[in-house]
Amino acid sequence: MKINYKPLLLGITFLAILQSCQQNKSNKAPLDGFTSGTIKISADESFAPILDEELYVFKASFPESNPVLDYKPEAEVVNDLLNDKIRAVILSRNLDTAELGVLKRRTLTADVNKFAIDAVAIIVNEASADTTISLKQIKSTLLGQLNTDKNIVFDNPNSSLVRYLKTITGSKEFKQKNIYALNSSKEVIKYVSTHPNSIGITGFAWLNDPDKDYADAVSKVKIVGVKDENSKIAPNEYFKPSQNTLVQHLYPLSRSLYIIDCTGRKGLAAGFASFLASERGQRIILKSGLLPDSIPSREINLIH
Repeated sequence: MKINYKPLLLGITFLAILQSCQQNKSNKAPLDGFTSGTIKISADESFAPILDEELYVFKASFPESNPVLDYKPEAEVVNDLLNDKIRAVILSRNLDTAELGVLKRRTLTADVNKFAIDAVAIIVNEASADTTISLKQIKSTLLGQLNTDKNIVFDNPNSSLVRYLKTITGSKEFKQKNIYALNSSKEVIKYVSTHPNSIGITGFAWLNDPDKDYADAVSKVKIVGVKDENSKIAPNEYFKPSQNTLVQHLYPLSRSLYIIDCTGRKGLAAGFASFLASERGQRIILKSGLLPDSIPSREINLIH
């Protein structure tokens, strides 16, 4: 009787290939390491200027790393995280109880690191006679309680800036006809630079060392001093945003920046977070005009 070994050999070969694939899958290295590989991070577009600077230096320092920052409005960044499209984000707030609950149900832990403080700046056209405004006036204007013929503009409706303004005013929506949401911080600055009868609200990060495509617009606007009547330090004084007024808690409109890593491992998200918090990362923030979370020390050489 002649035995046909061909099916048996094919079966053994198939099992060997299957086992090899399973071993390769189980032994497959992560796509990213602490300073290598690629990872996508959803980031609040309000902070693109400073984050681009940090990213440039990080990638230059670690050539094998490729963190990709996907800039979006805050609401979309949070949705990416909650819908498991992304595992690392950069926001101007921490996650709330409900959001942390969603992550907990997916057995994910949020590693939160604060790395900078940004100011919310009030800007007017260079031809405007306005140089100061009170926090009470800002809130009353946004709530429609203070009559004004000026147009008030800010970036898009889903931004962190709009969420911040809603928080400080206690409003769920701005319905006044003279309040407009544009598409970006650049558009806000450009609009104010060409409309003398307007007030713009934007992140301070966009007014320092602007790119060429809107630098001319920045030169045609000015920052207004803000007074907080309820301040326990200086209730009668107006302050403009700066590192000094932020660190002394004199400027009343500020927000913190956080990188939130939910990958659950020491990969590239953790590596970038570590860089942001490092002395080098904090110096980049210091030079940008924003306030670093931990002010880097200065070395002074004394010559005798």
